[in-house]
Amino acid sequence: MKLLGFKKTYTLPFQFEIPNTTEIILKKKSYPSSRIKFIKRYLYIKLKRQKLLETYNILPEHQNILWINISAPSLGDSLMDLSSRVLLGKRKIDLFTDQNNAIIYKDDDFFTSVFSNISSLGEKKYDLVIIDSFSTRSLYIKSQIALLTPFVAMFGYYNGPEVNRVLFSFHQMNKLLGYKKNETEINEISKPSIFISKIDQKIISSLDLPKSFIAIVVGGEWAFRTFNSWDLVIERLIKLDNKLDIVLIGSENGVSDANSLANKFEDYNLLNYVSKFTFNQTTELIKHAEFIICCDGGLMHAANAVDTPIVTLLAKLDSEMQLTEANICFSLYDDLNVNNISILEILNGCKQAFNFVHNRLPNE
Repeated sequence: MKLLGFKKTYTLPFQFEIPNTTEIILKKKSYPSSRIKFIKRYLYIKLKRQKLLETYNILPEHQNILWINISAPSLGDSLMDLSSRVLLGKRKIDLFTDQNNAIIYKDDDFFTSVFSNISSLGEKKYDLVIIDSFSTRSLYIKSQIALLTPFVAMFGYYNGPEVNRVLFSFHQMNKLLGYKKNETEINEISKPSIFISKIDQKIISSLDLPKSFIAIVVGGEWAFRTFNSWDLVIERLIKLDNKLDIVLIGSENGVSDANSLANKFEDYNLLNYVSKFTFNQTTELIKHAEFIICCDGGLMHAANAVDTPIVTLLAKLDSEMQLTEANICFSLYDDLNVNNISILEILNGCKQAFNFVHNRLPNE
């Protein structure tokens, strides 16, 4: 049975092509879970009396906007999905998002206020709501906060195929704003953004950081994109330059590995700052690095936001899906697991990054 509108779940909602896995999804021919999800979302929109409120343009008169971004559970996804806020100019934009993600936007240049609790919004009124997707949770929050306010959708019904989330965010926002930029212009500027407070900058500047260093992101949430042989990489790097300064960074899931590395290389120039700072503070630290070595994760996107070159280990989703031409990256890839990437490949990536850092023109 054909479902009216089901094509929206795998059709890009804008006129330009970006990397996606739609063909892989369609080759499966039958994916009932997506059909069920589509029906649930369609019926829920009607139940919440939102169907007639959807609009397809962000107009000049839309100056007071609420952006609901609750479908991106990770910091990296949040940075990617909200990256296109830079296109909205000087409008007054509030953000409603997950409590964990809200922290990284507290000093944002584009979001006026950040909320993670419905009751904290009080009686605020908006000209327009930007909703991340048609998930029942997002629609519920929208109906609770701004029941009768028109809204535009970012992902909307689009669900199933993987997609380059930064490019999706920028191209969809460009469409909503009336295609003010062409495809080339959007591709050239598409990258995440993060803003660091002066307090966080001061905390990092107070550290006794080396004048020049590389940072390695230790740990990871998913096994297939968590590299387990950083000791071998560090050994080879030290052999190449025994005066090299290395700083370890990461979140709580990297503490054990970082402590082991710090003990093993206690006689070398290695500093362990894993789980010592907030996400924004760690981003400020990354900004001071010559380049970072990392796997796919939130700090990879943070590095892209502050234009620090990255040597990145990717698995399952390649650089076309995860990065953009606005990023300075030297990517390595394996279809299944980052641990299948050889030490030699990583060293070659580091050499490329080092040469780029030291040979690029001053204005680049």
